[in-house]
Amino acid sequence: MATLDTATLQTLDDTGQTISGSDADIRGRKIKDKNGEDIGKVDELLIDDQEQKVRFLVVTDGGFLGIGKTKSFIPVDAITKITADEVHIDHSRSHVAGAPRYDPDLVADVHTYYGSLYDHYGYAPYWQAGYMYPSYPGRMAGGMGTGGVGAGEMGAF
Repeated sequence: MATLDTATLQTLDDTGQTISGSDADIRGRKIKDKNGEDIGKVDELLIDDQEQKVRFLVVTDGGFLGIGKTKSFIPVDAITKITADEVHIDHSRSHVAGAPRYDPDLVADVHTYYGSLYDHYGYAPYWQAGYMYPSYPGRMAGGMGTGGVGAGEMGAF
């Protein structure tokens, strides 16, 4: 189990790893809330460096040429369904909009920030004793981690 004191989160791109097949990579897919409303698109995946598992979806919404774009971090625990084009979560668009925003200039302690996200969404953090990684309907057991995939590839989705 990853611990808060030692685990760090990195974007998948920063890890140098890849997803084990384009159909398994959810980046670029639309995020739908529990009512079927659009929230944005999965821009990136945050991976914990100890267990090599996806912990958060980085979702972007709005903006034009990068101006005015908002970025939300959604725990993978919120995912209820993954299709070829969409990722569905069990929260409303307004609940996601009310989540603590990440601003590297304002967030002094990134671990406290991640904890506030888990609190906002109502999930136990991945570093808490007894945490169980979520499973997803229609996906491999083991979920979004390396799952026995060869070195350097993420068997994420």
